[in-house]
Amino acid sequence: MSKLKYIFVHGLSGWGSYDEAYRKTPYWGMRNGDLMVQLRQLGYDSYAASVAPHDSAYDRACELYAQLTGTVTDYGRKHAEKYGHDRYGRDFTGKPLIPEFNDDTRLVLFGHSFGGTTIRIFAHIMEHGCQLEDDEDCSPFFKGGMGNRIFALYTVATPHNGTTAYDMYDDPDFDVSKVKVPFLAKKASKMLSERNTPTKPQHPEDCAAYDMHIDNALRYNSEWPLSENIYYFSQPCEMTQKKADGTYYPITMQMELLFQSASRRIGAYKGKTRGGFIIDESWRENDGLVNTVSAAWPLYNDHRKFNEKHIEKGKWNVLDTYHGDHMSLQGGLLHRNKIFSYYLKKVVLIARLDK
Repeated sequence: MSKLKYIFVHGLSGWGSYDEAYRKTPYWGMRNGDLMVQLRQLGYDSYAASVAPHDSAYDRACELYAQLTGTVTDYGRKHAEKYGHDRYGRDFTGKPLIPEFNDDTRLVLFGHSFGGTTIRIFAHIMEHGCQLEDDEDCSPFFKGGMGNRIFALYTVATPHNGTTAYDMYDDPDFDVSKVKVPFLAKKASKMLSERNTPTKPQHPEDCAAYDMHIDNALRYNSEWPLSENIYYFSQPCEMTQKKADGTYYPITMQMELLFQSASRRIGAYKGKTRGGFIIDESWRENDGLVNTVSAAWPLYNDHRKFNEKHIEKGKWNVLDTYHGDHMSLQGGLLHRNKIFSYYLKKVVLIARLDK
C-alpha cells in the first residue's frame, strides 16, 4: 500500500476535522458519512484540514502548514503588517493533522472550490518559499525547499481563473437586476450570501473575495508556476443548459436551490473586467458558483486532456467535465450524491503513480 498522505482542503465557508461542524456534518461526504473514515478503512491515509472560511488563499496556506506540522500559524511579519492583522494565528501545537511531517512525507492535496486555490499557493510556497518573509525567526514554510513533499494536487470545481459571480457586480455595463430569478431562488441566494459574509473585519486585498476576482486570479496564475515534479489534476463541473439566446440557465430539478440565482446571473453575463480581460460566452456554463471554463485549468499554465494511460507531471491533467453542481462532489446538500466511488477511483489512480 502506498505511503502517500491524502489531505483534503475545503472551500469558501467550509469546515474541516478541527471544527465542531465536521463532527455533525462532514464537509467531505455530507449525509453520506465521512469520506476520510471510508478511505482510511481501505488503507488510504486521508485527513480533512480546517482553514479559515473566508480568508485569503495565502493565509489559509499558512494555516495548513501549521496544521501539518503541529505548530502555531505564522502569517509572516511583513504580510501581517501590510494587511493589518496579527502575525500569529491558530495554535496546532501537539495536535498535527498527520502523525509526521518531514522529508519522507509525500502529500496528495485535494482542494474543493477555493480550497483548490489554497493548495496551489501552498505548493508554490513549499517549493519556492516567500522571499518577502526573510526574518530569522520566520516559519520554515517561508524558506521553501520542501517541494519534494508534495506528490500531487487535485482540484475540484476550483475558480482557477476567478469567477464572474464576483466580477459581474463590478461591471457597469451589466445590470444584474435584469436577470429573472424565481422568488425561492432569490431567497435561497440571500441565505448563501449571508453564509459567505466574513464574521470578522478583513483587509479588502487579503481575503477570499479578492482572490476570486478574475484579474487577481489571472495574476496568480503567472506568479505560481507549475512544478515539474508534481502531478496536477483538475475536475470542472457543470449543471446548466444553453438557451436559444446563448445564455445558460440551471437545471432546476438537479441543481441546489441555493445556487440557482447565481447560476442564472453567471449564465447571462458577458463583459469585461476592470483590468480589461474579456469575458465571452464561453464563461456562461457553470456549476452554480464557478464558471466551468475557469475550473478546467489555470490560464497561462500548461495542460492536457486527462488520459489515464498517460499522466504527466508538471502540467494540468484536465478531466472530463462532471455533470453536477458546485457541491455535488462534496455529497450534495439537499440533493444527496454518493461520492465514495468517485474519490476511491482517484486515490487508487494516484497511488498507482507512486512507484
